[in-house]
Amino acid sequence: MTSLTVSGRVAEVLSSYLSDVFGVMGNGNVYFLDAAEKLGLRFSAVRHEGAAIAAADAYYRTSGRLAAGTTTYGPGYTNALTALAEAVQAQIPVVLVTGDAPTTGARPWDVDQSAIAAGLGAATFTVTRDTAGSITRQAVEYALTKRTAVVIAIPYDLAALEAADEELPAAPAPMVTDDVDGGLGQVARLLAGAKRPLILAGRGAHLAGAGPELRELADRLGAVTAGTALALNLLEGEGYLGVAGGFGTDTAAGLMGEADVVLVAGASLSAFTLRFGHLLGPDSTVIQIDAALQPTHPRVDTFVSADVKSAAGRILRMLDGPASPDASPAEAWRAEARKRLAEGPAHHPGFEEAADGRLDPRSLAAALDVVLPERRTVVQDGGHFLGWAPMYWNIPRPQDLVMVGTAYQTIGLGLASAVGAARAVEDGRTLVLASGDGGFLMGLSDLESLIGAATSAVVVIYNDAAYGAEIHQYGSQGLTEKPMLIPEVNFSGVARALGAESAIIRSLSDLSALEDWIDAGAKGTFVADCRITASVRAPWLSEWMAASRAAKAAVAG
Repeated sequence: MTSLTVSGRVAEVLSSYLSDVFGVMGNGNVYFLDAAEKLGLRFSAVRHEGAAIAAADAYYRTSGRLAAGTTTYGPGYTNALTALAEAVQAQIPVVLVTGDAPTTGARPWDVDQSAIAAGLGAATFTVTRDTAGSITRQAVEYALTKRTAVVIAIPYDLAALEAADEELPAAPAPMVTDDVDGGLGQVARLLAGAKRPLILAGRGAHLAGAGPELRELADRLGAVTAGTALALNLLEGEGYLGVAGGFGTDTAAGLMGEADVVLVAGASLSAFTLRFGHLLGPDSTVIQIDAALQPTHPRVDTFVSADVKSAAGRILRMLDGPASPDASPAEAWRAEARKRLAEGPAHHPGFEEAADGRLDPRSLAAALDVVLPERRTVVQDGGHFLGWAPMYWNIPRPQDLVMVGTAYQTIGLGLASAVGAARAVEDGRTLVLASGDGGFLMGLSDLESLIGAATSAVVVIYNDAAYGAEIHQYGSQGLTEKPMLIPEVNFSGVARALGAESAIIRSLSDLSALEDWIDAGAKGTFVADCRITASVRAPWLSEWMAASRAAKAAVAG
């Protein structure tokens, strides 16, 4: 058996789980990266350590496959913390391989990395010479089983030492433990008796591969369907209402509010999905099926902890047999929904030009939907603009909308996420990154990483020379706008300097430059620096602001 270093053993075990590593090289991980390359793992260099974890996170969201990020100890590690917190809160399996203090004791510049990780909710697995392989396997299995981020720490004085030989057991087989037929029987009875059923799917349903079963169940019941933003188009078909929450239309929300029985499949029912408590009617019966161990929202009346795909299949078998006499009213409900959706107003089309002479982000988004390649995977940074893509763009599959940062309410991870998604995108799809100017500036160093990683990428910058969400939330209250403003940056010039093609988009006709690039083959990276107005407030932000005011009034009153 060829001897391996401790770092080499870590890389060896990881190579049985993943193929891609993202990171920045430093003293603490140089031996790991050397071993990873010798084992054939693909390393994508990023330029800021926070991008290492965000890229690995987006890689998983796009492909469903595990990836690792890697940093050195100390400042490299602490630079990655925002992205690590996002992965924990979004329940994304990801592995951070990092250096750590020597086993002989902390140096003056070391910090307690395990305690920091624990504060974020991430477990740390520190390897030893004797158990480097088994501890690495334990860490990865924990990440996959718990759907969370983990840290694999390699003490600095062990990184290049020879690891002990280990007989590693085979990876454990997945276990199915949900014995829930009794609870599902009650669910089946409630659904069979519904006159206006709604099936609302979330990311958990997508990850479980439950789309076919839920669509069949909807057809069997005559139910209308909807999805959260992270399950966009999972249940597209007859009776599909679109996105639940602030990105959806008012007509669709009105129909959801009239449902008498709501099956929530793999969705947590966040405040955004529920339109801050206004989405579902007060008399509707809410059923939740989820991998969680208990209901995730007090609105849930009946809860079943189960794999969503398996549970939907069992419910279908329970509903086998003659159609219920109540099936006809449910079919009428679907027909009414189709009619009202066809007649109801869609999203505001926007104006070709705002009063200040800049682009209206709504009309820009609609125009981009026509111009961008149909086969697209969309990555979004956080910020005021983030609703325009799910509202106005055709996004074919749930995995084609990657929103890293929304769980932790952060901006600045968009470029890093695009790097990971670019490595995961296959079958000739074009990666499309949507970002605001504030978040783009935070991650600007990794524009170079994206240009190097992407085969075909379009970057859309909603450039309003401001932190738009803050302008609307606080500038509108009379607070000083000076800290909310950003000097207008020529992102197009920066992009060209780094090797991308680019254009400043001041009018819809300027999109012809992007069209020409796409017609020429859409190879490489194109940056569209879109100069939008800060005067248009997104409807989802208006809802959030109204809910915040109501909450403050309730506390004050």
